[in-house]
Amino acid sequence: MAQLHFALNHMVAPQLSVQDFFGLATSLDGDAVEIRNDLAGNAILDGTSPDAVAKAAREHRLTILSINALQRFNDWSLERKDEAKDLIGYARDCGARALVLVPKNDGTGRADGERQENLRRSLIELKPLLDAAEIIGLVEPLGFEICSLRSKAEAAAVIDALEARSTFRLVHDTFHHHLAGEDRLFAELTGLVHISGVIDPSVSRSDMRDPHRVLVDGEDRLDNLGQIKALLAAGYQGRFSFEPFAAEVHGLEDPSSSLRASMDFLSSSV
Repeated sequence: MAQLHFALNHMVAPQLSVQDFFGLATSLDGDAVEIRNDLAGNAILDGTSPDAVAKAAREHRLTILSINALQRFNDWSLERKDEAKDLIGYARDCGARALVLVPKNDGTGRADGERQENLRRSLIELKPLLDAAEIIGLVEPLGFEICSLRSKAEAAAVIDALEARSTFRLVHDTFHHHLAGEDRLFAELTGLVHISGVIDPSVSRSDMRDPHRVLVDGEDRLDNLGQIKALLAAGYQGRFSFEPFAAEVHGLEDPSSSLRASMDFLSSSV
């Protein structure tokens, strides 16, 4: 049985308060979580202070891996800079190690040349802000056909051109990796792996969306097992963070037992 290092993204149970979410993580013998800034009525949107989040994490003996996320990070503007400053400051003050950076996903900014330059400009602007706070920027390409940054190879090329590996890492999301159809893994540049599965037999790959994303089991169509094995073989030693978006997962009365079952399946199969 492989020793996989798991984490929980708050999306596993977005209805739980931060305190209860942290309690869920510790009930599974976990020591690492991701918090989010897109959950209405919950921290961070409800005004919960970063100090309160830091205190709760200490009480539960948890490391906060990231805040998920600065949206449309590659659509840089003064507004985006203000958003980035606020989130980076919150990450620093709550003890989070990283900020996830999500590209715009509305069909714009996809032209060759344009998308690379937008990425380059945004990383140049973000680097001093992240470095000053000692926060890592986790660039997460999305596999959707309309996304302005689908390719990890493209992201890695810009990071390396800027000699910015000390500031930026990649997120390998098993769902988005499958959708993008990208072969290369970039394990040495991967700072975090997001895991979720798709079991609906009727949906085509091009039609897969966030609501299809469930916990990983033996019916998974995304080859999570193959991806995880390949990442480990390539030297990845970081966390595998559960990030399901499906309503049926969010509605579970006992998410702990379902998460434990998925963890056991993955650990025993890898």
